[in-house]
Amino acid sequence: MPKKITPDAELLQFIAREEPLSATLEAYPHVSRDRLKKLLARAADTIGDGATHAVEENGAFERLRVYSDGAARGNPGLSGAGAVLVEPSGQVVDRLGKFLGVQTNNYAEYMGLLIGLRRARDLGVREIEVFADSELMIRQLGGRYQVKSATLRPLYEEAVKLLNDFSRVKLVHVPREMNKAADEMSNRAIEERM
Repeated sequence: MPKKITPDAELLQFIAREEPLSATLEAYPHVSRDRLKKLLARAADTIGDGATHAVEENGAFERLRVYSDGAARGNPGLSGAGAVLVEPSGQVVDRLGKFLGVQTNNYAEYMGLLIGLRRARDLGVREIEVFADSELMIRQLGGRYQVKSATLRPLYEEAVKLLNDFSRVKLVHVPREMNKAADEMSNRAIEERM
């Protein structure tokens, strides 16, 4: 049975997940957005009971969906990775973005997956469903396509290693319109240099 979360803790979790925190990052340039998110999450744990909506009594998520995407403005060009973690009920658990500098679209797609899988692992997820609009990446991970790119090979290997940490994995190629939230995060990562 999920634990109840306090309103103050829920507010801090929302800020960490949704706010760009631009003014804070400008005032404290030595602090990264990721560090700010972790500080807010720790503060939420301190004032709340540390639970989120889909957390079991032991603090681990049983199952989550990871929607991942990557964007490159030019190929290669300025790029960003995005991932959104969602409970099977549809409740968003986390939104992630990472600015990648100048990279290819395929590189950004893999990085979107990696940031989502790392976060799911950190949350103690046991079963994962991956949804991505990159047919190449999904088919490579499913063993249908070879990874010929020397640049993508280490990302692919890390993704396989992370996927092997879950007790159950499902990989699904979805149309771009079904992946809008992750696409939004990958583009936001470029615009906000997250």
